[in-house]
Amino acid sequence: MILYVDAALIAIDKPAGLPAVPGRPAELRDCVASRVQALYPDALVVHRLDMATSGLMLMARGRTAQQTLSRAFEARHIDKTYEAWVAGSLAEDAGTIALPLAADWPNRPRQRVDAERGKPAITHWRVLARQAGATRLALHPITGRSHQLRVHLAAIGHPILGDALYAPQHPAARLLLHAQALTLPHPASGAALSLQAPLPPGWLP
Repeated sequence: MILYVDAALIAIDKPAGLPAVPGRPAELRDCVASRVQALYPDALVVHRLDMATSGLMLMARGRTAQQTLSRAFEARHIDKTYEAWVAGSLAEDAGTIALPLAADWPNRPRQRVDAERGKPAITHWRVLARQAGATRLALHPITGRSHQLRVHLAAIGHPILGDALYAPQHPAARLLLHAQALTLPHPASGAALSLQAPLPPGWLP
C-alpha cells in the first residue's frame, strides 16, 4: 500500500472501499490513516479520497510538513491526475468542465451543481480510449471540491461507471475512478516530486 516514504511525506496507494480516515460506524474505524500511523506514528492526513476511489493519497510526517503540503494544495501547486471510465462516448477528444458546486444539504453527502451558491470548480479531461458504451478519461481537477469529478461528469451526461451515488443506472464492480498521479514541490526541499499509483488489476468496465 505504501508507494514512497521519506522523512517528510508518505505516498499511499489506497484500495477502493477503504476509508481515508475513521468513520463513525465501528466497521469504518479501519482506514488508511490508522494503518499508516501504525507504521509511522508521526503520519498526519493532508487530503482525502472518497472511500470508493482508489489510488494515490499523501500523508505528512509531522506538523510542519502537513502545513507545507496543505498550503501547496490550497495554492494549487500540486498537479493531480485521475483516470476514470465513464458512460457513453464523448464527441470531443478533450475539454473543460467549469460548473460551480455546493452541498446538496437535503441529500447529504451528495453535492450538486449550483449556479447561485456553488463554489467555482474546474476539471480538464482528455480521452484515452473509447469502447462500446464507455470512454476512458484522464482527468485533471484544478480545484478540489468534494465529489467534484463525480458530479462534473454526471452533469455533462457521462457519469463515472459504478457510481452508486450519482449514477446507479450504470453499475460496475466498483467506482471506476483512480487517483493515478501527483506532481508536487517536496515539502522539505522544494524539489519537484512525481508520484504514480499503478492502475488496479482489471481496469476495465
